[in-house]
Amino acid sequence: MYDTNQLIVLITLGLLIIGLFSDILKPSVVFLIGVMVLLVSKVLSPDKFLSGFANQQVITIVLLVLISAGLRKNFNISSIFDGLFIAAKSARSFLATMMVFVASVSAFINNTPMVAMMTPYVYDWGKRKNVPPSKLLIPLSYATMLGGMITVVGTSTNLVLQGFLEQNNVPLLSYKDFLYLGLLVTLVGIIFILFIGYHLLPGNKDKLELFKESAREYLVETKISEISELIGKTVSEAKLRNLKGVYLVDIVRSGKIISPVSPKEQLLVDDKLIFAGDTHKIVELVQSNNGLLLPKPNGDFIGNNLEITEVVIPVNSPLAGQMVKDSNFRNYYDAAIVAIHRNGERLRGKIGEIKLQVGDLLLLTTGNDFYKRNDALKGLYVISQIQKSEPDNYVNGRIFLGIMGVVILLILTGFLTLFMGLLILFASLVVLKLFGVNDIRKEMDFNLIAILVCALAIGNAMIETGAAKLVADLLMSFITPFGNIGLLTGLFFLTVLLTTFITNAAAVSIVFPIAYSLCSEMNLNGTPYYIAIAFAASAAFMTPIGYQTNLMVYGPGGYKFGDYFKIGLPLTLIYSAVCLIFIILRYNVI
Repeated sequence: MYDTNQLIVLITLGLLIIGLFSDILKPSVVFLIGVMVLLVSKVLSPDKFLSGFANQQVITIVLLVLISAGLRKNFNISSIFDGLFIAAKSARSFLATMMVFVASVSAFINNTPMVAMMTPYVYDWGKRKNVPPSKLLIPLSYATMLGGMITVVGTSTNLVLQGFLEQNNVPLLSYKDFLYLGLLVTLVGIIFILFIGYHLLPGNKDKLELFKESAREYLVETKISEISELIGKTVSEAKLRNLKGVYLVDIVRSGKIISPVSPKEQLLVDDKLIFAGDTHKIVELVQSNNGLLLPKPNGDFIGNNLEITEVVIPVNSPLAGQMVKDSNFRNYYDAAIVAIHRNGERLRGKIGEIKLQVGDLLLLTTGNDFYKRNDALKGLYVISQIQKSEPDNYVNGRIFLGIMGVVILLILTGFLTLFMGLLILFASLVVLKLFGVNDIRKEMDFNLIAILVCALAIGNAMIETGAAKLVADLLMSFITPFGNIGLLTGLFFLTVLLTTFITNAAAVSIVFPIAYSLCSEMNLNGTPYYIAIAFAASAAFMTPIGYQTNLMVYGPGGYKFGDYFKIGLPLTLIYSAVCLIFIILRYNVI
């Protein structure tokens, strides 16, 4: 019989999985609701929940994110890329160099900022060399995922697992447990992508090129005639702010572009108004006898000369889930949306009525303050390549690099723990004035922290109430005939299934308690099973929603959902086979 606490935990877990699968709410919100249920029902004590914030592995993840942000802010990454890839003449040679470099760096810094830094460069390289970005961007994401498994700090999933081990007084996994297998799967994964996966990737045309080729499908240009009743009125007074199906993007006046357009902007004779949205609706506007004229069909089209910026809605963006008209987009970002692409296709209809989603690719016309505002709001990833100058604090930057080299050496030789090394690096950034309070506020990912702390709390509740043991007993009844290898394989593929559709931290928080209970009950050395869970949780190759770096390249590559499955399924099977065979042989699982 189940006791009440076990039932509450199992029901909460079931609802948690449904909530994460459905994607109705943000993962952090789903986790918080689950923890609140456990707290209110007194299954989980406040002390146990709050202890997650003091967990060394959670704080380590936060420090890694902040240090990665500090490196991105203070050093000209693009110049490093130019030096690395100068010899790459073909798509394959570039791809090989890029994946080796990205995998190597991702072993030590957070995957998300790595993809954020590399995407504009890879995208721009593809356009310059006439290589479809869709041939390069999924490999970029996969390389960070593979490289992240080389070390314990390469991905937050490994540290979440270490957090579970720490809370349950189980010996932590060593760097060797990740190093050899991590290097092996990275090598095999890169070889697969270069020689097989490359052919499975689509050759999608760049969305900006499509826009330039068919700008008239996106935009309509009108002109204010000398007899127009709109002359002298503001945009708001002329009722051009809430039009049916279209909206005013730019005004071209005497050859200069006013973008985005303020509602207080006064309209003048010969102004050219650029509208976006359902462009067929513009005919109704012109026929309302307000003095707007359509240009001649064969005349020059100003829309072809507009500066268009490509951006992506990232994970945890405040814009995700909001309708464009409710987001106050123009005022917040000093930009106007020309088009929105999702699942490889342009969304039709009135732009203001579209609800933005993570992974959407937006084409924007931008004002002078766009980059400054976006840097503060962190709502968009800019895909267009931006050249960064050397930081003002050049000398302090070089001092920090020296400190970082010494700290890494001390960590590798065992004189410093990873946690203390990261703490010293973060303190150095602050003391050298390379990273300030405002930077910490902007870069601190509270959604990630919420997921990590709540995942630890829910996982521990499963263990302490015996709910994990119940699930473990049920699982054991099916796999007992297949022995320990069957147990290892079952845990591995259960984690792969979960991580394909929900966050990898969630997958670990669900599977670890089951593995812990099984190993305790069967008196097994848990190391190979915990390693299997760690590597399986990073096998999120088959869908764009399984891992946030997949979503980051989803829009820029113009991918469809099925593109990930096409290349991800064979990679997952090869990755799984390599992991299982290696773990079985090295740890003598029989």
